[in-house]
Order: sequence, then C-alpha cells, then structure tokens
Amino acid sequence: IVMTNSFVAFVVFLVATTTIMMKKVSSFSAVSREIYGIRNSGWTNQEWNWGYAAGTGHDCAAICRRAYNSPNARKQLINHLLEPSSSPSSREPQNFEEVKLVMALAWQRGRWDGSDGGRDGYGRVLQIMADAVRYEDESNGHSNLIQDMKDRYPTLKPSADAARAMKAIDPSATDVDAECRKCSGLVLLAMGFIERGL
Repeated sequence: IVMTNSFVAFVVFLVATTTIMMKKVSSFSAVSREIYGIRNSGWTNQEWNWGYAAGTGHDCAAICRRAYNSPNARKQLINHLLEPSSSPSSREPQNFEEVKLVMALAWQRGRWDGSDGGRDGYGRVLQIMADAVRYEDESNGHSNLIQDMKDRYPTLKPSADAARAMKAIDPSATDVDAECRKCSGLVLLAMGFIERGL
C-alpha cells in the first residue's frame, strides 16, 4: 500500500510538473511569436485569424501596410534582408515574424496580380504558413521556409544573378536566420515588392 501511495504521489507530481512546464513553454512561444507588441498575435495564436477582417492578424496587417507604404521603406527592408548584420541582435527588423507577415501580405496581393508566381508559386507557401505548423517548428522552421521558397523561386522568373544568389542560399547553414532573411529578400525583390507594395 505504501508503494502504491508513493507511486500515485509520484504520478500526481509528474503530471503537475509537466502541466506547469507546458504552460511556461506555451507562454514563451506566444510571447516570442508576437508581432508589433500586439497581444495574442502570431501565426500559432488562435486569435490571429489570418484572412479574416477581425483578429490580431488583421490588426498586425494594418500596421505592416502603414510601415511599408512607401517605396523607400520597402527598399530599406529589402536591403536589410539581403545584407543581414553579422550580429543577430542588430538585424532589422529584429523580429523575423514581421518579415513573414510582409511576405504573407505580398503573396496574398500577388494572387490577384500574378506576382506570386501563379499556379505553382507562393500561394501554397502562404497556405502552409497559415496552417502554422511547418514554419513554426523551433528547430526546422526557418530551414523549411527556405526550402519551400527556393523550390518556387523559378516561378518568379528572376534574373540570372538573382537565381545564382538564391541557389547559394543554404537551408542547413549554421546561421539559418541570416539565410532565411536573404531568401526572403530575394523573393520579395523578384516579386516587385518595392514597386508594388502590399
């Protein structure tokens, strides 16, 4: 009986500890994925509601469109992405979630004007992003996003130099954040983001 009570007490302790740890991990993920400081924002949050007129996704999209409403602001973003600082803490924008939002809005707009690469283009990447699984993986999310963007890059009909630059991007690089930023910059540039906007 003592053994059974000890076992039950251990199981209760284990369940309680696991629950507390899961809440902490979940809380950290929610905070680290927030965009523009908007509570409950980010692809994995239930209040994000991507594609709907209500939700934190809609709120963040409005901020993002204002932030990049001029060709100069868009050009500056492209420059930051194509030449990321060697120091991760100095990269702009600091939060890569903002870059993902910019791309999502560009791909969403691209569905209407064809700048997303058409049928085999980036509409599928946007759908995967909205599903909030493949690109949200802590260990492989950036690599997955790079690979999916690289695979569809020819649909944008890039220049030969841009195609070579994209080919050189390595999804398995040590600094995968820098590679993902470069890849994102090349995609946005080839889409005509500077001229077209969001």
